[in-house]
Amino acid sequence: MVLIITRWLIITGAILVASMLVPGIKVDSLLTAILAAALLGLINMFIKPVLIILTLPLNILTLGVFTFFINALLLALVAYFVKGFEVQSFLAAFLGSLIISVVTWFANYFINIKTE
Repeated sequence: MVLIITRWLIITGAILVASMLVPGIKVDSLLTAILAAALLGLINMFIKPVLIILTLPLNILTLGVFTFFINALLLALVAYFVKGFEVQSFLAAFLGSLIISVVTWFANYFINIKTE
């Protein structure tokens, strides 16, 4: 349970970092970032695997680069549902998803070292 909450806080921090670095991403409050992180986590758990499987030929053809576009699409989907979380363009969603992915990967790397 502690690991889930830790990862949730990491995604929340990554969303806040993305909103600071990408001009087209706006987060109204910390609560909005927490809700966006929760929804992004749920979408990544349930919808992303289906999208990856459906776009597998395109993903293989692009050597996995198409996954970044799926991540951007899912971030824009979260912005559609969470009031106070705004993504203004696809480019902002793409850059934001890259930043969120890198921050999350970096933080999870250190969490995995500590838990092993």
